[in-house]
Amino acid sequence: MLTRATETLTESLLYPGGFISPLEIEDAVHRALAEDLGRAGDVTSIATIPPGTPSRTVMVARRAGTIAGLPLAAACFRKLSPSIEIVAAVRDGATVEARTVLMHIKGDARAVLSGERVALNFVQHLSGIATATNAYVRKAGGKTRICCTRKTTPGLRALEKYAVRCGGGFNHRFGLDDAILIKDNHIAVAGGIRAVLERARAAAGHPVKVEIEVDSLGQLQEVLDCGLADVVLIDNFDVASMKKAVALVAGRLVIEASGGITLDSIADIAATGVDYASSGALTHSAPALDVGLDIEI
Repeated sequence: MLTRATETLTESLLYPGGFISPLEIEDAVHRALAEDLGRAGDVTSIATIPPGTPSRTVMVARRAGTIAGLPLAAACFRKLSPSIEIVAAVRDGATVEARTVLMHIKGDARAVLSGERVALNFVQHLSGIATATNAYVRKAGGKTRICCTRKTTPGLRALEKYAVRCGGGFNHRFGLDDAILIKDNHIAVAGGIRAVLERARAAAGHPVKVEIEVDSLGQLQEVLDCGLADVVLIDNFDVASMKKAVALVAGRLVIEASGGITLDSIADIAATGVDYASSGALTHSAPALDVGLDIEI
């Protein structure tokens, strides 16, 4: 488990608008270190670095981007050596220029070298997601909220959705258990839009919102005629059809656009007036941000 000192450190690095707990950090770090260190630990560092050798190290963003994952890096180093001193220069959610120092690490060299790859993997991957999200958010210009999806790496969903928040985006549902979202296959199996909405509304508690996906303006009109949905997801609509959908809904439902949302198209999509735009690419295709660890002595 995380010690209280480590827990306090990781909390201080967290993006204030994100949602991730110290226990989720502990679990992710434990699994990643176990995967990398295996049965015998870092045999290279054990063989070549005398016990107790001190080191001073900096973590540096080698390219500009938005940072996420520093609490996991800190927890990684502290788990290998509780006495390691960590001073962060930024916190998650910061947008930095290339060559910005993110964190100073001072302590046992074996622990630093043993945790280096795991710590960097977390920061590079999550910062890549945060950076991609931030690019979408800036292109949308505040007109539409940018959301992620459930297209996440198995076992890393909470972390990846946290990184989206660090980039200024918003989270869609975390799993199948926290919201009703009726997709095209639900409609097909249930026997149509009215039938599936009636069943969903009958089953949902009064605080639960019902969202339904449509792939045509005709289906959208069916949803409006039923009056049983709270949110409509317009899937793979072109920009012209999105504008028609917004006019047809006329504020009666929240509108989420999805399917084919790209950085090149998001400004035009936001200009249509949709409330949300969700993109799986934020989590499944974001390139890692180049971040490195440099030994000073």
